[in-house]
Parts: sequence; structure tokens; C-alpha cells
Amino acid sequence: MDGQFLRAVGMMSGTSLDGVDAAWVETDGINIAATGMTVTMYYEDALRADLRRLLDLAPTLNADDPFVKDVERRLTEDHCVVFAMIGQGTDIIGMHGQTILHAPAQRRTWQIGDAGILANRFNLPVAYDFRSADVEAGGQGAPLAPLYHEALARSLPKPLLIVNIGGVANITFLGADGEILACDTGPGNGPLDDFVRRHTGQNYDQDGALAATGTVRQDRLEQLLAHPYFALPAPKSLDRLSFSSSVAAAMQDLNAADGAATLTAFTVAAIARAPIPAAPLRVLVCGGGRRNNAIMAGLRQAFAAPVEPVEAAGWDGDSLEAQCFGYLAVRSLYGLPLSLPGTTGVAQPMPGGRILRKVASYANPVMPGEGRASTT
Repeated sequence: MDGQFLRAVGMMSGTSLDGVDAAWVETDGINIAATGMTVTMYYEDALRADLRRLLDLAPTLNADDPFVKDVERRLTEDHCVVFAMIGQGTDIIGMHGQTILHAPAQRRTWQIGDAGILANRFNLPVAYDFRSADVEAGGQGAPLAPLYHEALARSLPKPLLIVNIGGVANITFLGADGEILACDTGPGNGPLDDFVRRHTGQNYDQDGALAATGTVRQDRLEQLLAHPYFALPAPKSLDRLSFSSSVAAAMQDLNAADGAATLTAFTVAAIARAPIPAAPLRVLVCGGGRRNNAIMAGLRQAFAAPVEPVEAAGWDGDSLEAQCFGYLAVRSLYGLPLSLPGTTGVAQPMPGGRILRKVASYANPVMPGEGRASTT
């Protein structure tokens, strides 16, 4: 079976806590033959709120905690629904799960989602737990998209910088001589989303409209950029809440508009300060942040190179990470590396992911849940 092209469906629920993306990709784990249908299911408000609460509680919980199990069950329901919508003819499922804790310095990373339910429901192998092997080997466990970015970008001029802005922001630098370097740059939409939710009741700053009406407080921006994370060399990675205390201190007396403008500038400045070895010829942006006009305007001021959404290269910015975990599922199945010294700091190219197949005795209590879904 090794080396065959397989049709994989990857599923990603990112740190923005907005929902589950699924997408299929046909690949042998090295080359990409085709990409196809995608689907997004947005979390219902109650599930989103419970996931956000889990981020705060995760350091004090274990996998058997009743609250964790309940949220995991409901999360898995959404995964089952989105897979059922596009999964016909699939050879393997890649389930990233929802990250609720990421602490590589403590050799710990935690994603929830019940791969066994998927394997039994659909009688297919499921690749999951993509990060643990890298973290256990001393790597950062993130980001994991660089090898997929490299596969997509083989024909594009280099140096090339790919920026992903989810709850956390990260970069992939692809050099002219084949270098692949990556790191989390700092906050993405996460602190901004939390701030906007507290001050306006909205889940995010749509199109960057709120930030556009505010003034960047330079003193607060410099306070945020003094965080010790920015002095660390790459590769490096973050938890969704790594900046929570510093953001709370810097934002405590700002109004909604100025706070949104300042946090938007924080995201942009952190990306612009990322340690890359050469100026890129082009900057391609994926993730929800590419829809924030204030972020994109800031990035265009920060870089001399053209800054464009990844659609300018013919990629689907909404499904890129889901496609990635379909690609990594096939790499996991074939024992190929998921991470490199230049992407996570691991000592050598590191295989990862676990493969779970149908187990006849596995309890399968999950029924398809309700939610809003869209397909393309």
C-alpha cells in the first residue's frame, strides 16, 4: 500500500474556536494529486462557550473528567456530521481534534476528540494525535502545516512566506535553496476575539471594522511586545492563552475601539518581527485573519513584498488546514515525517500520528448532532 495515492478527509478545529472544517485531498503523502469538497460546521454557542471554558480549566483537569468527556462527545458529534457530508469514497480520516492545552516545555499537548467513534461509525482508519510524538521527542509540536505548505508551493518563486492567522498566528518560510522554517509568531485572532466578545458581545471583529475606528495605543503595544516570548529563538510555539495575563493588564482601561486597534497592531507587529533568514518575494496569508481588513492593511505596511490572501495562489484559505491534516494522515499511515528540526525544533525529522481502526466492541454512543453547516 505504501506510496499509493489515497483519498483522505482531514478535519481541523482550530484555536479560533469557530467550528470544524473538513476537506478531502488526494495524496501519496508527498505529492498532491487533487483537492476537493469542503464543509464547515460552526459551533453552536453553548459548545463554543464550553470549549473556551476548557481552555481555562485544562491545566487542572484530566482526560476522564466528566466535563471534558461531555465536551469531547459533543465535539465528536460535529466531526461525524461533517465527515458524513463529504466522506464518501474516503480511504482514511485525519482528525486533528480541538487543542485545549499546549505546553511543550512541560512535554505536554492535549487535543480532544474521540477518534474511536469516527473509526467505528465509518469503518475507516483514523489518524489522530499528530503532535504528541514531536513534543515527547523535545519538539514544539507546532506548527504542523509547513510540509503541506511546501507541497502546495513547489512551483512558486522563493523565498516565500506563508502566514496563518487563527487563534494563534504562525509562519512557514520556504527558502530559495529548499529551507523550511516555521514558528508561532504570537497572537492571532484569539486575544482580539476574546476582547471584542467581552466588550461588544460579538464573537469577533468582523472585517476589522471596530479596529478601524480606534487608535493604536503605542505605549500599550510596546508593553505587549515586551513579552519574553519574543526574545526566544525559533522554532517556538504557543498556547492559545499564552498572552492572556499580559493582554488583560494592557487592555484593562481601553475602550472597545482602541483596544481592538491595539490588539490588531499587536498581531501584525508579532508577525512582522518573526525571525526569517531572508526577505520574502511574496507573503501569502491564510486563516480567518486574512478576512480582517485591518490586519491585512497592517501586514501590507509591514512588508515590502506583496501581501495577498492565499486565494491569489489558487489555494482555498478556508480549508487549507483541514486539507493539511488529510495530507498528514496519509504521511502518518506511511510513516513519513510530520515535522522537521526547522519547523518544531525536534532533533531529527519526526514521524507522528496514531492510526486507529474499527474495534468491534467499541462503545459508540454518538449520534449526528445539530449545527449550521456549509459545503463548497
